[in-house]
Amino acid sequence: MQVKELIKKFDALQIVHGDKNLDAICGAGEIHNPKIFFVFMNPTGKNISSNKKWKGLKAPWIGTKNVWKMFFQLGFFDDNFFSEIKSKNLNDWDYEFANKVYVKVKNNSIYITNLSKATQADAKHLKNEVFKKYLNLFLEEVTIVNPQIIIAFGGQVSSVLLNKNIKIANYRKKCEKIEINGNIFKVFPVYYPVGQGMRNITKTKEDIRWILKNKI
Repeated sequence: MQVKELIKKFDALQIVHGDKNLDAICGAGEIHNPKIFFVFMNPTGKNISSNKKWKGLKAPWIGTKNVWKMFFQLGFFDDNFFSEIKSKNLNDWDYEFANKVYVKVKNNSIYITNLSKATQADAKHLKNEVFKKYLNLFLEEVTIVNPQIIIAFGGQVSSVLLNKNIKIANYRKKCEKIEINGNIFKVFPVYYPVGQGMRNITKTKEDIRWILKNKI
């Protein structure tokens, strides 16, 4: 469920760009040509798997709820499974349940990752320069996973990835294309669905539903 050959490289960058008391969080899900490749910003210490004592899967959003709620509302999880997620507090997540969640992600032909794997203690803003330090490895990650489409959350992630200023309001239901080693990938910028971005969550879900209906 993870691109294991990249993990040590991301761990090395964590020492330079992340909180030294936390571990890097790497992408996870379907690693063989998934339908959707979701790209978020960077992990934070709210992810329980960033704790150095956590010896299980270290993947995005483990121990949190908001992103899983969005995926449930998009139809990726059924009622029973999301109810199980809702019932768990941070410390209720264990290795088995984290793995169970990502099996569901994989079975939906989804891969979830962050542009920067630099885990921070909190959700403080990262400068573009930090994201750019991860860009080459991220593009390698895209090449290995080989997704059908990429959905990039937020203007900063989209702008760094596409190397141009992206205002999400101007890109709703539109895509850009990037070329990596001769392969062309479609990138759909959408509003960020967490934190301050929650105010646009309805637009985020609307755009993702449109992308899934029209572009896969």
